[in-house]
Amino acid sequence: MYLMKDITRDGNPVLRKRAAKVSFPLSDEDQKLAKDMMKYLEVSQDPELCEKYKLRAGVGLAAPQVGVSKQMAAVLVPAPDEDKKPLFKDVIINPVIVSESVQYGALTEGEGCLSVDKDIPGYIPRHDRITLRYQDVNGETHKVRLKHYPAIVCQHEIDHLHGVLFYDHINKDQPFEAPADTVMIS
Repeated sequence: MYLMKDITRDGNPVLRKRAAKVSFPLSDEDQKLAKDMMKYLEVSQDPELCEKYKLRAGVGLAAPQVGVSKQMAAVLVPAPDEDKKPLFKDVIINPVIVSESVQYGALTEGEGCLSVDKDIPGYIPRHDRITLRYQDVNGETHKVRLKHYPAIVCQHEIDHLHGVLFYDHINKDQPFEAPADTVMIS
């Protein structure tokens, strides 16, 4: 399992590179990468384990964030009700957004990132709804429609695979300005 010391921090060039496509079947190394990234998210979302291992809670972790420039990210968006299954949970490999809404969505609290240690305030307008095509760890292709928070999380992780960090999207002059019809998600 990864710890915070394993997370690549802002300033490392790997975070600004376009990641390489992943080939199938996955190598043992890539299978371990996928498993370890998801394990980090699972453990980080358990308050006791998060504190025990001194982790920062996360809902997504892309391979470049652990120093591996490959198109792979683990995503675990929990349901608002703890007893329900997650809103989205999978390791997305070679992801492509095949369609997106005209309407934007943004988190009222702004976004954070395990690779960025400082708080960078501002809205990050992203497409409120997307259709995502990706492969899972078995090489099976999935096409899913996501909206609101899960869509935002997946776009954030896909940005990592393209060398983009969340704060690149913040309007430098008006950080808390979003397009007029933006869905604000709390």
